[in-house]
Amino acid sequence: MAGAKYAKKRLWRWRSNPLRRRDDIVEAWLVLVVWLVFAVGGTVAGLVTSHAADEVFARQRAERQSVRAVLLTDVPTSATATGGTSDRRMTSVRWTAPDGSARTDQTLVETGLKAGSRITVWQDGQGRLTAAPRNTTEAAIESGFLGTAAAAGLAGLVFGAGAGARWGLNQHRVNEWGREWDRVGPQWGHKTG
Repeated sequence: MAGAKYAKKRLWRWRSNPLRRRDDIVEAWLVLVVWLVFAVGGTVAGLVTSHAADEVFARQRAERQSVRAVLLTDVPTSATATGGTSDRRMTSVRWTAPDGSARTDQTLVETGLKAGSRITVWQDGQGRLTAAPRNTTEAAIESGFLGTAAAAGLAGLVFGAGAGARWGLNQHRVNEWGREWDRVGPQWGHKTG
């Protein structure tokens, strides 16, 4: 029984009522539209973003390939290295690009390695060094996170716009009440008795 009473209270703007104003009807439709856009638009935004991120990560896995590279310089250990607290340092490496040419560039490698050591680096289709692609699990997690962030961003925009519109309706109601009071108030100014 309490649930029916609550539903009546929540849906009062939809029922016929002599005290219902046009602003109440507009607000009821506004709230409905905000929730529909949130539910449908948030779902669509999240799914589209997640799918697009999945495609980008799959393309990266297809385009990037690992290759063996040779360190050209020693990599100092953490105790003698300058910089932050990471166990990786920038150093020069040489590898063979897909077209067969020898390439040299700098990349992050583990500390304590000597010149001539072989390491694995990742290159793109043009033979440029790049980060390792995300594996399928990492890609799925990041895609899910990005989809959730897109849905949350849309929700923030929709609820913000709805709150702004409701604020405008409230201001209109206050102004209407003021005009009505200016019209009716003087009639109550006489004294009795």
